[in-house]
Amino acid sequence: MESFKQHDEFRTEKLISLPNNIWQKAIEENPVLGNLYITHIGYFPNATYYYRERKKGCTDNILIYCVRGKGWHIVNGIRFEIRPNQFFIIPATNQHIIYGADEDDPWTIYWVHFSSRKIDVFNKSFNIGLFDGPRQIAYNEKGIELWNTMYHSLEMGYGKENITKANLCLYHFLSSFLYPDVNVNEKKQDEKDSISNTIAYMRNNLGGKITLEDLALINNLSPSHFSLLFKKSTGMAPLDYFIHLKLQQACLLLITSEVKVKIIAADLGYDDPYYFSRLFKKHMKMSPLQYRFSPQSKSS
Repeated sequence: MESFKQHDEFRTEKLISLPNNIWQKAIEENPVLGNLYITHIGYFPNATYYYRERKKGCTDNILIYCVRGKGWHIVNGIRFEIRPNQFFIIPATNQHIIYGADEDDPWTIYWVHFSSRKIDVFNKSFNIGLFDGPRQIAYNEKGIELWNTMYHSLEMGYGKENITKANLCLYHFLSSFLYPDVNVNEKKQDEKDSISNTIAYMRNNLGGKITLEDLALINNLSPSHFSLLFKKSTGMAPLDYFIHLKLQQACLLLITSEVKVKIIAADLGYDDPYYFSRLFKKHMKMSPLQYRFSPQSKSS
């Protein structure tokens, strides 16, 4: 026996429940859909007095994403508190589960029930456990976009195209929560832009001399912090990457022009052509002149 409490203030919600026969028919026509499919989908804004109790559990997985306010859920007597930008997944179970909104600061939630012909295998494969509790996530804009696509598709009817589109989006929707590191939050985007701008600065100054301190100062970071971020993004230390760009340019000039090696060295900021030649040979495993006339340098 399930109980569900709702109040008159709890309105403007969105909810679609797909009849069993709809999925049965869809899966018969396209068995692939049976691997993972939506059974219910909804959005409850400022869900005052929201309360849901399932004494015999649920045969579906339940994903709830809280974007504002607070809530809670209880699994077999163990209580978890939910805060903004947290989500939780209750796997299919026959255990007693309850969940609801905080009385003073009720949550706003996007939620999806989903199932599979082999839902237990799915949960085991992705380490989804009954007592996992909430997981923190950066604001999942992509997940919400996908939720809207799924909802709109089903809202348009249960035709083959709508069902299939919603179902394919479900995979991407779940991945945006299970693998949130693929989503670029504001901090990561700033870091990415910082590295891209630094590389552009290097390319525009191949003929100059740049220190680690110069690059760190441009990015308003300490040299050690900047060096760590740069290497994490590119796999190379900043000054090694700068040398790499210089040698790339040297290779291009060697095979596309007849400019003398000492001129190329000077153009790239190396006053000593012998030092440049040694540096080139260290990285390219041949001298500049050998590279200019090597068969490999002529290949496209």
